[in-house]
Amino acid sequence: MPKASPVAFLLLCPAIALALGCGQSKVEPRDGRKAAAKPVKTEPVRQDALRRTVEVVGTLAAADEVTISSQSEGIVRAVLADLGDPVKAGQTLVEIDREKLQYTLDEQRAAHARALTKYGASESGHLPPVEDTAEVRKAAAELAQAKQSHERAAELHKRTLISQQALEDADTTLRLKVASYDAALQNARNLRTDVDASDATMKLADRQLRDTYIRAPFDGYVQRRMVSVGELVKDQMPVMTVVRVDPLKLLAEIPERMAPWIKVGQSLDLRVDAFQGTTFAATVSRISPAVNTQTRTFSFEASAPNRDARLKPGTFAKVLLQTALVEQVLTVPYAAMQYRYGVYRVFTVDGNRLTVHELKTGDRVGDRMEILGGVKLGDHVALTDVDNLVDGMSVTVNADEE
Repeated sequence: MPKASPVAFLLLCPAIALALGCGQSKVEPRDGRKAAAKPVKTEPVRQDALRRTVEVVGTLAAADEVTISSQSEGIVRAVLADLGDPVKAGQTLVEIDREKLQYTLDEQRAAHARALTKYGASESGHLPPVEDTAEVRKAAAELAQAKQSHERAAELHKRTLISQQALEDADTTLRLKVASYDAALQNARNLRTDVDASDATMKLADRQLRDTYIRAPFDGYVQRRMVSVGELVKDQMPVMTVVRVDPLKLLAEIPERMAPWIKVGQSLDLRVDAFQGTTFAATVSRISPAVNTQTRTFSFEASAPNRDARLKPGTFAKVLLQTALVEQVLTVPYAAMQYRYGVYRVFTVDGNRLTVHELKTGDRVGDRMEILGGVKLGDHVALTDVDNLVDGMSVTVNADEE
């Protein structure tokens, strides 16, 4: 292998030295002077009153959701509402053929009229007392006549004007008339019972006829339609699902430690992904009295007005809830923090040098951050060009700062 010439070696040495010098992080000035101190602004760590907030994710649910079932049997004649349609309370949703039920009602009305006639009344709302029916009045008259005949016979027998046999005949006639009166009274009671029974049967037939119109139980929207025209529906067969969406229920959970500071009736804000930048108001309506031992949280419900039906049941919602808890906390400007490798840090000014501090942070407070550890009250943190600051850097504090 040929040896390198002395001339080549001398030419290579400056290049090596220059390359090594380029790899250094700092280069001292050739005149030997130190780098100039960096001017920075500072602000002291201060104590602020912080009202605690709770941010959770909840689910919106319909205030009421009901699956409507048919209460009569028959062929579907018309479907008057479909998926997504708004409906009002009492609005007809489905009609079932009513011809057979109309015949049944007519039959029951005739039976009721016959019972009224037998009892001796014209309408069921004005029934005479059983003592005033024709049969009972007739029996009562005959009984009164038999009593008079018996009294007259007894008087005549005392005067020996009639025989013992005649007196006994009068007594027998009286007992027969008493029995006839009791029988007429009982028959009238039976007829009145028949009237009441036929009236109830007629009302039931009328109700079954009216049940052929399946109606909405409240204002809401059709969530699902389950029958079609011409389909045979049975009793208790589901035909449609209706939901009430105004207001909606918000279902969420709050941490155990914050439960004492949240009360029924207080307001909260919620956001949904479908309406970015829009905040909806709600009010806490219910709070569970017991903690969930698995998650250490309390369930709560809130009522969210939804008159225009923009919010939909089943949607996830981001909830911001202001609590009644106010605490004194240390804060620093958010702009004073440097984020490195998953950790927030700040630089405090000690004399003319910077000292880095890793922070334990809490809640965001406007343009400031709650500090749980890392600095103490009164420490001055640097605010200038924070991302380019390094530990130990020489700085000067602006003279206009106090």
